[in-house]
Amino acid sequence: MLHIMPDTATSTQCDPRWEILRRREAGDFFYSVRTTGIYCRPGCASRLPRPENIGFYATCDEAEAAGFRACKRCRPRESARNRQAEMIADICRFIEGAEDAPSLDDMAARAGLSPYHFHRRFKAATGLTPKAYADAHRAKKVREGLSAGEAVTAALYEAGYGSSSRFYERSDAILGMTPKAFRAGGTGDIRFAIGQCSLGAVLVAQSDKGICAITLGDDAEALIRDLQDRFPKANLIGADPDFERTVARVVGLVDQGAALDLPLDIRGTAFQQRVWQALRAIPAGETRSYAEVAGMIGSPAAVRAVAGACAANALAVAIPCHRVVRTDGALSGYRWGVERKRALLLKEGQNV
Repeated sequence: MLHIMPDTATSTQCDPRWEILRRREAGDFFYSVRTTGIYCRPGCASRLPRPENIGFYATCDEAEAAGFRACKRCRPRESARNRQAEMIADICRFIEGAEDAPSLDDMAARAGLSPYHFHRRFKAATGLTPKAYADAHRAKKVREGLSAGEAVTAALYEAGYGSSSRFYERSDAILGMTPKAFRAGGTGDIRFAIGQCSLGAVLVAQSDKGICAITLGDDAEALIRDLQDRFPKANLIGADPDFERTVARVVGLVDQGAALDLPLDIRGTAFQQRVWQALRAIPAGETRSYAEVAGMIGSPAAVRAVAGACAANALAVAIPCHRVVRTDGALSGYRWGVERKRALLLKEGQNV
């Protein structure tokens, strides 16, 4: 039987990517050259290779897995990162400027990708799905409107919520309180007290939903001022004898690692709450890198955003951001000081 081998050059020239490559236009793919062992982006200024020597790849990783190395002239990895960053930034502006949240198909079409690939790349870059980013932006607009004194209904509709009932169903998760309470600056009773632990002063505050702050420092007055800044119109209640027992339990958490079986009033963005939930899953005596936490929440590219969420944590030890370290194991920033972070890890048996 006669076997007819396919004409590699012809098949390459039939591929629509060949025409983009031939014209040296930008494209969302990479090409390899069999005779040189390198891969490039379509707009590379190097000499156009023969069609029979070309292979096409969707990503740099695929080209490198096939045994090709990156071109030092067009730097395809750097180019890919820059193009993706520009694309993600454009989509974010598109979401933020839209009157209503755009559909996944609309965003993918604008990015020039399939909905599946766009969804995956957006989440990897921002740490959120496109829908979650749109929801977070709308929630931010609500918070800004309420903080500026707008009426609740006006702030909701200005942010693009077509139905106030849908927002009220999720208002606790989005704002940490009702819209009216947020507009009033977090009104309501918040009990607090200052205790002493092995790391210095510890402030514990509790709303009607649970512990809303555990902060550490050397200056008790500074801790109180920070609490006042976070809840400017709340009714702060100190010197409550019954609350002293709660403070003692928190001190036990800090000093002995005792379990804190108390409800937490966790307030943050959707992304922050995902990070904080992941931190609570890290066992005592273990650490994770920022990159590993980013992987735990399914957003491996969001390392800096993970670090930002750790820095925004206001529930020391209860949300154990002290268990997150650099990739090389070194200690980096901690809201309450690196030496306190070191002390907490030493208590948990870490050699730092």
